[in-house]
Parts: sequence; structure tokens; C-alpha cells
Amino acid sequence: MKKPQTNYAFIDANNLHLAIVNLGWALNYRKFRVYLREHYGVGKAYYFVGHMPQYQSLYSFLESAGYTMKYKEVPNTKRGETKGNIDPELVLQAMIDINQYDRAVLVSSDGDFACLVNYWRDKGKLECVLAPCKNGCSHLLKKAAKERLYFVEDLRYKLEYKK
Repeated sequence: MKKPQTNYAFIDANNLHLAIVNLGWALNYRKFRVYLREHYGVGKAYYFVGHMPQYQSLYSFLESAGYTMKYKEVPNTKRGETKGNIDPELVLQAMIDINQYDRAVLVSSDGDFACLVNYWRDKGKLECVLAPCKNGCSHLLKKAAKERLYFVEDLRYKLEYKK
């Protein structure tokens, strides 16, 4: 039976991408979007990312795969490094939309989201946390998610991009 599409996913793009790359494989983003819909009833999947013009074709692909893109301008530091922390935008969007979704799925392993996960839990809004990998997952996030913590790395056989 197909789940109703009443849940929202909030995806920390950089956290997801870097963790999967560090595990040595590539995520099939189309399959991942289908997985979110079929397993967690995700109707809207926000993809939070620092915007860099050279990745516009990737952003277009992700939109075509069903993600709702949320960009943050990426300033360069004094040392020429890029810094695009999307945490505040993700939390703000989760709160703006809180009456629009039944439950939320967070895709990140960042402990900065523990307070949001605790809030969702207290309000009955937490579907689950999908951390990219076990080893990189913050203990604060593990504590907040409790039994609703799952790992994308465990889904490699379903979600790996194969050329």
C-alpha cells in the first residue's frame, strides 16, 4: 500500500554528499527520492545547499528528480575557502512549514540539528532521522533521534548509483 504524501524531508546536502563519498560510493538521487516517498510518505523533499554557479546542471537534475531546492549564497572566506552553512535555513524552513506536514524526515548527521529533532519529537512530528553514516553521526543527534535513527549507508545495495 502506498503511503500518503504528507511528510516532508529536510536534507543537509553537503553532509549527505560528503559522507557518502567518504564511504566510497555514489548515491543515486532519483532512487533516493523514490525511497523517501515510498518508505516515509515524503511529498516534499527540501534539498539545502550552498549555491555555486558551476553546479547549476546538478541543481537542475535534482529538481527534475523531485527535490525542492533551497539555496544559500556561498561567500568566500578571507583565505579563499567557500563556506555555505545551511543549518539556519533548514531549521527556519522546518518551522515555517510545520503546519503543512504531518511528520518530518531529517537527512543529516549534524548534531546542530538535535534541538530541532527534540522539538519534532515533543510535538509528535518526527518521522525519523536518516544519518548518512554511523561513524560520522553526532552523539547529540543519536540521543535526540533515539529509536527513529536510520542510516543511508545501510541502503547502499538499494541506492547506489551504478554506471
